[in-house]
Amino acid sequence: MKPNSVIPSIDETPLVKEILEIKSALRIELVNRTELEALWNQLVKSYHYLGYNKTIGPRVKYLVWFNQRPIAAIGYNQAAYKLKVRDTFVDWNEEERKRSLSHVLNNYRFLILPWVHVKNLASHLIALSIKHLKQDWSLLYRVEPYLLETFVDQDKYKGTCYRAANWHYVGETSGFGKVGVTYQYHGNKKGVFLYPLNKNFRQLMGCTGKPLRVLKKSNKYLELVSMQLQKNTWHEGILEEAEVPGMIDKLPEMFNNYVSRFVDCFKRAEPISHLFAYMKGLLSNLERKSVEPIALEFIDNPRGPRNLQNFMKDTQCDDEKVARIYHEELSERLSNPEGMFTVDESGFVKKGKCSVGVARQYCGSVGKVENSQVGVFVGYSGSKGYGLISSQLFMPEKWFGEDYAKLREECAVPADLTFQTKPQIALNLLHKIEQSGLFKAKWIGMDSLYGNSKEFLDAISVKYWYFADIHENTLVWREQPTFEVPEYKGRGPHPKKMVASIPAESVSKIAKDDAIPWHKMYLGEGSKGPIYADIKSLRIHRAFPEENGEIPIIPCWLFIRRSEDGKIRFSVSNAPENIPLAELCQASLMRWPIEQCFQEAKDNLGMDHYEFRSWTAWHRHMLFVFMASAFLLEIRLLVTDKKKPNLNSSHGSYACCCSYNRY
Repeated sequence: MKPNSVIPSIDETPLVKEILEIKSALRIELVNRTELEALWNQLVKSYHYLGYNKTIGPRVKYLVWFNQRPIAAIGYNQAAYKLKVRDTFVDWNEEERKRSLSHVLNNYRFLILPWVHVKNLASHLIALSIKHLKQDWSLLYRVEPYLLETFVDQDKYKGTCYRAANWHYVGETSGFGKVGVTYQYHGNKKGVFLYPLNKNFRQLMGCTGKPLRVLKKSNKYLELVSMQLQKNTWHEGILEEAEVPGMIDKLPEMFNNYVSRFVDCFKRAEPISHLFAYMKGLLSNLERKSVEPIALEFIDNPRGPRNLQNFMKDTQCDDEKVARIYHEELSERLSNPEGMFTVDESGFVKKGKCSVGVARQYCGSVGKVENSQVGVFVGYSGSKGYGLISSQLFMPEKWFGEDYAKLREECAVPADLTFQTKPQIALNLLHKIEQSGLFKAKWIGMDSLYGNSKEFLDAISVKYWYFADIHENTLVWREQPTFEVPEYKGRGPHPKKMVASIPAESVSKIAKDDAIPWHKMYLGEGSKGPIYADIKSLRIHRAFPEENGEIPIIPCWLFIRRSEDGKIRFSVSNAPENIPLAELCQASLMRWPIEQCFQEAKDNLGMDHYEFRSWTAWHRHMLFVFMASAFLLEIRLLVTDKKKPNLNSSHGSYACCCSYNRY
């Protein structure tokens, strides 16, 4: 329903501008008890996902105008009576809350009309409304506001605009709502953000406030973390990244602020200190970054190694919440509609037979069959940089036999886990990433294991363009073949199987065909300067072994790349026939950052140093390595901004994260 009952029509022409273009023309208006209040009510009712219900008690309503067009509606009213994470943050008792709750306000509605598309508008409007709110609320109700709160449905939104406006995320609601005089559980937990209007708000409300982080509940572990942070044991690669005046001195504070984003995922102070210790260990200059060296360096306790081992495999932690916070942070920095998900595996050589998923299998890190564990990983790359998103350990099929039942139990393998091939694991990981709605992408890049899986390629082709590596002996047809049953030769059984009318040929043979010219192409900037390669590209039809003509063979691109060292790589893509060659070249370069992620994580962050046997510890270690890698990304962005102070766009700050090694 549109608000035609209030005004004859609303201008729904898309408003696509930069914030600097419209900032000076924005006007915010208090519409309480005016004729325009009906317009505010109707807009919120029609376009806000929660709709509008008549509110009782003190409230203010603002409309935001641009050139006589309403573009946003904002509302504030009284705060929730009970809110655990807020009350913990304020640190007031029940009597103090009753006395001072009127000084806390709730941002209960925030709507930007759906046809308004102005980057950074939301955080600007929040700040603009707060500026007016402090004066208007005092004039209307003779009460000065000291603290603001708001609730964000994290299934729909990330709260990015509140974070950008310097609001503090303090946790979630309990999932209860007031019905009559009682509270009933509805299960819809929402993120809680707070914004102090006065830095002395606790004293003004007669409270003795606690710091925001749960960490400070225990002086013992606070002192331990403080000691960890002050040790100048950063990895030399990090010190090189931070080599600008004053940056190295800020590393402890930056690290503390970064890791503190995850402390609400733990119930006690001790595991929080272990999180800080483990993360600092991954980022340190320790030669070996397994549990024992990290504990001996950063935990002042004889039982430190055992406690840290237990933390990794047994401590109660909301791992899904840790991953969600990490994904939100990473997507804010990297997500781009032109980006690429990258799928690959990485192997870890292991001794013994008792570690979860270990078996003699192909291990890419050594290029041969070896006693090892293999993980399936999904990364992301684009114009803003690259990073790893998620992973899952591959479990060889023999691990699901009766002979391994006891070992599965000892390694805490989930009871409902069943055998999956690596492409099946990758599809499941990609599906979960899609469901989160955090990452946008046009492409999926992959190595030859996935590029040779017809089921995997068919499953992803619906939504994405793929760029898949293939082996040099992969068979293809240059023309669409027809299929028929061969004529009987007079000897042996009669043929029954349909076969292609023309023979398939290997892609390596096509590479040698001089009739197809090489084109020297610029691919992009690498870590050592511009990257050039010789390229051949043509439309072909894949000759999978199971092809029999019953289903039409969809043509795709064959992309052949000859590097400066003479090495030739082969890839295929389902990109449309009219795609420019330059865009295929760009996709070929975006495919490789996941390899760079593995290299950096193993060289600098101890990705392959772990000595865990359990399923939980393996996945927790990989997640912490991802988080440590994201901290390095933060340093790079900050350093780049300091070195290039005149950059006019945020894209420039990612340049240092996008230079690819010459694979």
